[in-house]
Formats: sequence, C-alpha cells, structure tokens
Amino acid sequence: MNPSLRQMRALVALAKTGSFTLAADHLNLTQSALSGQIKELEQLLGVRVVERTTRKTQLSELGRELYPLFDKMLQDLDRAMADIASRKALKQGSVRVAAPQMLACTLLPEAIAAYKARHPDVQVRLADSPVEQVSARVFSGEADFGIGPERDATTEIEAHPLFEMPFVVVYPPDHALDQRARISWADVNEFPFISLQGQFTERLLRDVHVSFRDLSLSPYNEVTFMTTALAMVHARLGITVCLPYAEKMVQLYGLRMRPLEAPSLTRRFFVYTRNARALSPAAESLVNFLHEFVAAHQWNRSQTQ
Repeated sequence: MNPSLRQMRALVALAKTGSFTLAADHLNLTQSALSGQIKELEQLLGVRVVERTTRKTQLSELGRELYPLFDKMLQDLDRAMADIASRKALKQGSVRVAAPQMLACTLLPEAIAAYKARHPDVQVRLADSPVEQVSARVFSGEADFGIGPERDATTEIEAHPLFEMPFVVVYPPDHALDQRARISWADVNEFPFISLQGQFTERLLRDVHVSFRDLSLSPYNEVTFMTTALAMVHARLGITVCLPYAEKMVQLYGLRMRPLEAPSLTRRFFVYTRNARALSPAAESLVNFLHEFVAAHQWNRSQTQ
C-alpha cells in the first residue's frame, strides 16, 4: 500500500512547523486527528517517522528522508490541480486551430481578437492550411480542432456544423457583370472562371450540375489559394466565386462582390474534432464563441436573409 495524501500532508506539516499543535492548526485538524494520521503512516511503513519526547517532536532519520520527497510530490500535485482548475475557469490555456488560408486571413483573426477580449489569458494559435490538410492536422493532434468546408465523412473525425453561406461572384470594377441587375450561374459561364483545385471545384461543379442540368461550368484556371484567384481577377484575367466572409480581402483587391442567384448555391462549414477525444475547456469555449460570433456578424445576416 502507498501512503495517502492526508498522511503525506501530515508529515510535511509536522516537519515544517516542528509541532503537533502548529501542524494541526495549519491543516485545520485536531491534534488527535493529526497524531492518528502519523500513526497510520508509521503502521503502513512499519517504522517510526517521528521521534516523540516530552520536550520536543522531531522527525526520525527515515522521516527526514521522506519529508523532501513528500513535499515535492504534494507541491507538484497542488500545481497540477491548480492548473486544471485555472483552465476550467478559462483563466489560462492554449487552443490550436487549423483553418483554410482564406478563412484564416479574414474571419478568424477578428473572431480570435473578440474572443481574446473576453478571455485574455487563453492563448489561441491559428494554423493556416490548405483545405485538404485541415482534418489531417486535427487527426495528427497538431490542432485541437479545425474549421473547413464540408468533406467526405471519416470514422476518425467528427464534423459539427458552424455556418452555411451562399456563393458570391467576384469581378473587377467596370466589368460587364456590373451592368446586370441580377447575376446567375449562367452569367458566370460567359467569362473565364478562376477556381480552386481539389474538392472545392469538384463539389461546386457537382452542385451546379444538379441545379442546372443544361449548364456545364468549366474553370479557365484552377489555383491552390483564393488569394491567388483574387489577384488574377484583379489583373482582369477572369472572375471567381467565393463566400461572403472573404469580403474584406475582396475589398483589399479593389474588386466587386455580388450575390449569385437562380438559385443560390451554398457551402457549409464545419468544426472538425478528433473522434472520441473531448475538447479542453478553453477549446470548447472558443468553439461556442465562434458560433456566437458568426451568428452576429453583419455579412452573415445580410447574405442569408
């Protein structure tokens, strides 16, 4: 059997105070209760840890050897428990988030700044990633959770809806699309279309085909990052589509952004977590805050009304 925490605390308090009376007061115990814990420890070990005389109380040789060991163990345990309590109260902690590049340079910095204003001692680390690597970073443990568009389900990763937004078309100023009162997907097909590589385009083409049987959307150029697509649109090499959260980046390139109609196609984004692994209190609070932030944001309300 191993010594109990109460027995170790009793020995440490006695060693530090040198008195049963002071040690009992320190532990908020009666002297008889403290004496009982010391006797239980001695019975467990089979040797004396305290030398008792009529004049004073002092540790035995073995007691003096055990004291620094017990003291360090208790201090380490107290620090660990305080750290857990602090994290639970969100006084500190660290959260690692993986997200696609465009989301990481538009929506998330603002959301993280707002979250930090509420929880200043929680450290949030943002990892901008290619879309296809978001789930991989969650699975490997590099990120506590990821945010990204809908992907094929896996047994290792859980997906929880975060928001859904309609596609918008992006084009340069004084473009022919400016003259149209409404812009449809058929209109997009009239101009060189710059899209993203991988599942983004695959899913978009599939959605377009389902909605418009007679429309075949053909990308003129496929790139890895939306910032590249926006730069190409800025250079008047074509037009592109994105989601409303990219509005600030669209404005930075001096481009126009308008809703696509007939009908509106949307893209859903999810919070991705490792299956059967609970989020830390800080990570869970950030996820909850993101739901709140997205629901309250102006571009989300205006584009979904």
